[in-house]
Amino acid sequence: MSVQQIAPSAPEVAARSAWSRLVPSTRYASVIVTLVLLVAMFAAGSAQYRGFFSGQVVLNLFVDNAFLIVLAVGMTFVILTGGIDLSVGSVVALSTMIAASLARSGWPPVVIVLIVLAVGSTLGLLVGLVIHYFHIQPFIATLAAMFLARGLCYVISTDSISITERFFTTMANSRIPVGPDLFISPSVIVAVLVVIVAFYVLHYSRTGRTVYAIGNGGESALLMGLPVTRTRITVYVVSGFCSAIAGILFTFYTLSGYSLTAVGTELDAIAAVVIGGTILTGGSGFVLGSVLGVLLLGLIQTIISFDGTLSSWWTRIVIGSLLLVFIALQRLLTAWKR
Repeated sequence: MSVQQIAPSAPEVAARSAWSRLVPSTRYASVIVTLVLLVAMFAAGSAQYRGFFSGQVVLNLFVDNAFLIVLAVGMTFVILTGGIDLSVGSVVALSTMIAASLARSGWPPVVIVLIVLAVGSTLGLLVGLVIHYFHIQPFIATLAAMFLARGLCYVISTDSISITERFFTTMANSRIPVGPDLFISPSVIVAVLVVIVAFYVLHYSRTGRTVYAIGNGGESALLMGLPVTRTRITVYVVSGFCSAIAGILFTFYTLSGYSLTAVGTELDAIAAVVIGGTILTGGSGFVLGSVLGVLLLGLIQTIISFDGTLSSWWTRIVIGSLLLVFIALQRLLTAWKR
């Protein structure tokens, strides 16, 4: 076979070059679609409902969903490696139960927060170790952790525990002014700080590069000399840590601990991450996209609340429909890249 038969022609080289410049832009397509949909839905709500077009309505999306933003950040780390974490909702519930029971017993708030964070991180560590060293599928390992954490909630108490401790009530009732008749809660500040740290870690650290490399192919990451084992375990520690933070923020929001808290919240977090553009098979996605996904879910709930005639179950119907659309979009983009 001659060299001329093997070598591509000039038009083919030009076409491949143009394609290679176009393909990277598909990484942002899902995020752009989410952002456009978010703006369009807000515009539609503003046109349909009086009082919807308000800065406080936008800020309330952050106030009401601060804990879910933190939860989605941890889930983003896990899904980027091609994993999944079904235990996050139960860890949120366990965190609220631990915080409420310790606060009722008179423990100092700082100690309570540290214990909650330690428990969440430890559960995440155990899950990561089981997944890596026993070669258990993340779905099964985190499902077991979900039952474990939810069961521990009932060991603490089968009843709801109210929180009257001064620190928690102060955090729950505090309002931080950000403009005329505009405010946010302290939980929003915590959520924003978590997002900033996660953004830096994923995009400007070796750990972040390893997370993306694992999602794109674990064997390739090993050949590159990246700390695959440590990072695979670390992402579940991060998820557990974020779940514990989310649990603390949820206690600020509800001032109670309850065993049935956050049932199904893990599915909301997964939906937000996927709608935000992170591919379920891993290797592609952005933490800021996950934030947009959470805001979109919150906006759907807000529109239904403003309407007043629709059942809350319509939220699930719309979210399910959006999830199917975005999964299909991801499949199309993946096929386009190939």
